[in-house]
Amino acid sequence: MQAAVLREYGEPLDVTDVPEPELEPHGVVVDVEACGVCRSDWHAWMGHGEWADDQVPTDFVLGHEPAGTVVAVGERVRSVSEGDRVAVPFNLGCGACPECTNGHGNTCLDGRALGFERAAPGAFAERVHLPYADYNAMRLPDGVAARDVAALGCRFMTAYHTLEHGAVVVAGDWVAVHGCGGVGLSAVHVADALGARVIAVDVDDGALDRASAAGADATVRAGDGVDVPAEIDAISDRGAHVSLDALGRAETCRNSVACLRERGTHVQVGLTTDAERGEVSLPTDAMTRWEVDFLGSRGMPPTRYDELLGLLEAGDLDPGALVGREVGLTEVPDRLAAMTTYDTEGVEVLTF
Repeated sequence: MQAAVLREYGEPLDVTDVPEPELEPHGVVVDVEACGVCRSDWHAWMGHGEWADDQVPTDFVLGHEPAGTVVAVGERVRSVSEGDRVAVPFNLGCGACPECTNGHGNTCLDGRALGFERAAPGAFAERVHLPYADYNAMRLPDGVAARDVAALGCRFMTAYHTLEHGAVVVAGDWVAVHGCGGVGLSAVHVADALGARVIAVDVDDGALDRASAAGADATVRAGDGVDVPAEIDAISDRGAHVSLDALGRAETCRNSVACLRERGTHVQVGLTTDAERGEVSLPTDAMTRWEVDFLGSRGMPPTRYDELLGLLEAGDLDPGALVGREVGLTEVPDRLAAMTTYDTEGVEVLTF
């Protein structure tokens, strides 16, 4: 089968023939119909994460936001059959450890990260293996397109988990989103669906236009000389209740913390680059004085994925509206490279 393989960090992916996925007794093989192209793939391609013991191996297939049709089923699998259309979470739980059995499969003690570690080759490929399928495979509602589910990807999973289960946004809250790429736009859309008032922040006018279309009530054009926290304070009258750094730069992280009102919550979603190497200095005394919370958020427990699919089926979320470009497998290397200069169009999706 054809796949896009990481050979060297920062060098174009090699689109080539690779062996078919090996079916494990507890797993299924999925014929990939669509897979999101995510900034986390860019981080992996660049070789980031060494500072957190999280660097992706080379000679490896990336891609972690697939949806498609089951074409082979392991002998131990009971809940999934050939022909089922499924979404594949990127944070794959084992289904048996204390984290999984207590509803926190995204922090599974024996989990696999699809498209990020040797035990879970990714989905920039014609087919992908899904382990522990009884726990991880998520059946798609009738009429929901694989392209739209791929656009959900880790970005909507993370945004929804952040806002619904982590920061617990309620109607009327002010939510600031710093960085309006895939996960940032998803956070704007989810916060709007939850009834929040959303302020989108970015340096690019096109990104801010997309954020407005996704549900942002106000926008802030960041850049040289712009006091982003002051702008947000003026719009929200005391600052945001919840603020997300969806980019992972020191500046956006600090702006996110600084724009909060008393007892506000910052959520770190964006991963850092080799400029920060996983470390950002913060105003800890001020955070203590105003009882500001700092949360990390990554993916979503597979057992809560039906909540997100239910919103999609009901029409409360429309991830397909954020898709700026559909690409073929041979185009994926160039689209990853385009992320280096933020030259992408909303959410981009690989389709077969």
